[in-house]
Order: sequence, then structure tokens, then C-alpha cells
Amino acid sequence: MLQDSLIEKFSEYYGSDPKFVVRAPGRVNIIGEHTDYNDGFVLPMAINRAIWIALQPRQDHLVKLYSMDFDQEASFDINKLVRIDTSWVEYIKGVAWVLEQADYVLSGWEGVLAGDIPIGAGLSSSAALELATACAFSAVGKWSWDPLAMAKLGKKVENIWMGVNSGIMDQLISAAGKAGHALLIDCRSLDITPVPLPSRCSIVVMDTMTRRSLIDSEYNTRRRQCQAAADFFGVPALRDVNLERYEAVAGQLEPLVRMRAKHVITENERTLQACEAMQHRNADRLGKLMYASHVSLRDDFDICNRELNIMVEIACKQEGCYGARMTGGGFGGCAVALVSSNRVETFEKKVVKVYLAETGLAPKLYVCSATNGAEIING
Repeated sequence: MLQDSLIEKFSEYYGSDPKFVVRAPGRVNIIGEHTDYNDGFVLPMAINRAIWIALQPRQDHLVKLYSMDFDQEASFDINKLVRIDTSWVEYIKGVAWVLEQADYVLSGWEGVLAGDIPIGAGLSSSAALELATACAFSAVGKWSWDPLAMAKLGKKVENIWMGVNSGIMDQLISAAGKAGHALLIDCRSLDITPVPLPSRCSIVVMDTMTRRSLIDSEYNTRRRQCQAAADFFGVPALRDVNLERYEAVAGQLEPLVRMRAKHVITENERTLQACEAMQHRNADRLGKLMYASHVSLRDDFDICNRELNIMVEIACKQEGCYGARMTGGGFGGCAVALVSSNRVETFEKKVVKVYLAETGLAPKLYVCSATNGAEIING
């Protein structure tokens, strides 16, 4: 178990048991992609894969960490925060910076970091790292944990410290996830509605083993295109445009902007319909909406690479699969499938076999359950 390995490594490093152990989960987005920064709706769930930190307070202003995943040590002074590169420690420093900007009392600490979220796979390992770090500062600083406030600060880390113009979905689901449920998040009001997962169904994450970097990709370009469409309609965000209004004037939009807007507007509608389907335990309807989302992301938003398309098509052909779609920022990473629980084992074997034959890549599949958000496990 990762938590046990983490504590053992901490004891090797520091000669004692950790004072605190914190965790923050990754997430898979069931539906609602690239709608968050358009003030729209998303339907993610926190998954049983997480970033863990075992730590103890220090008496100075240093943060010292050993990453088990990278086999690297890093340290910095919380009173002298300077961004150097885009490595894992920059997310830690970025959290310290936003907390300081928000007038939280910061204290030094030292610890060991580990995770089992595939990096770069679209499962929000960076948001989990941000929220786990915030949880660590909360533990040593002895201030209360506010999921919404911490999610907002985590988004600020991405936007300002790391330079990625992402929305708040990843941080909010990592901070506020609920076991057994997805969360319908209104990305404008930040209202959260827990939605039960379909009974006798499993969520299967399918890693294509292709990777992307949002900083180096066209993610920010998509955001600019969406804003251009919103400006055309004279609204703050595409959330404020319904399909009828869009279709009335779509021909006046520049072609790429028109396609991007179509995806966002229809995806918001699909997400609300998916929430309703889940509330009525309608797995068939949810699966169809998931696949329609993928088609829109493939054809209108143009963020699916070859491997993602192959993975989704393979999954949808398997017995017991209600539907599948790419998930995450796009340009590589993971797809997600809704599968009848009694067919999961056969589903996994067939998808791995066919995908390997078609791409030459050996995928990794994870059956995921919905977990709680960031928390102090002990201490």
C-alpha cells in the first residue's frame, strides 16, 4: 500500500514517524470537457488514486521534500519564493506563494512525497499535488481547511505561477470530492451537487500511454478561441449562449471559432442531461452522452489524437460498455468508459489486446471508485 511505503520511507529519512499524513485525489471527468473556463458545467469524480505527503514541522522557514516518484530532493525558503522551471517542486512553491498572498500563516516543514496518479495522463496529478501541498501547510499551520478557498488558490497556482490558463474543475473536485458520487459543478457560481454513480456500473480509466503538456500544447489557443466566440455574442462566457442562439448566427463566425463554440455550447447541455441520467440511474443514456461528447471533442474541438480515438472506438465495441470518451485536457492521455460491473474483467482484457494490436502500445486500465477530497489522514 502506497501509504505504508510512504511512511516507511519517511522513517528512513528522518528517523521517526511523520507527524502528519495528507492525501489529495486525482480525478476523472465523466463529462463536461473544456467547459470549466467557459463558466459552464462539469461532472468529475475524485478517484482512488492520489498524491500523498508524509511530513513533520520544522522550526525554520524551509520546506524540504523527497519525491519517491522522481527520486529527487528539493528545498526552498518560503520567504524567498522564485520560480525557476516547470518541475514538480514549482507546484509546491506556487502553493506557498498563493497562500502567502492570501495572508495564510506559513510554517516550514519536511516530508516525503509519493503518488499513484499517472503523470500527464489527464487525471489531474498537478491539481492533486497542489491540494495535497495546501493540506500539508494547513496541518503544520493549524488553520482550518476550506475546500472552496483552497481550490481557488490551486487554480491561481496553475494560472499565474505555472502559466496554464485552466479552469477550476480539477482543483475543486480534488478538494471537495465525495465518496460514491460525482460532482456536478457550476463553474460560474461554484455550486456543487453530488450525483450518485450508476448502480452496477464501473468507471474504467484507459491510459493510451501517449502524453501531452498543457503548457506546450494548444490548450491556451482553445481558450482564446472560446473567448473570441463569447466576445462575438457579447457575453462574458459561452455559458450564456444556448444552442438556438448559436445556430441563428453561427455562419458569421470564423470557422475554427465556430467549431470551438459549438462544442462548448453542446457540451454544457450534454453535461446537464448526463446529471439527470445519473439521478435516474440511466446508464444507457449516460453512455450515449459520453460518446457524443467524444465526437464533439474529436470533430469540433480537435483535441483527440489518433490513440484516443482508437481507444474510445475499441471500448465502445465491447460487450457491457455503455459509452466512452476522452477525458482531460486532450492531445493524449486517458479515455474513460462506463462499463457494466459484471463485464469489467472481460472488458479490460479485450481492450488491452485490441489496442496493443492496433497501436503497438500497451495501455494501462484502472477501475476507479469515487473517493473523498483532500484530507489529513492522521496527525
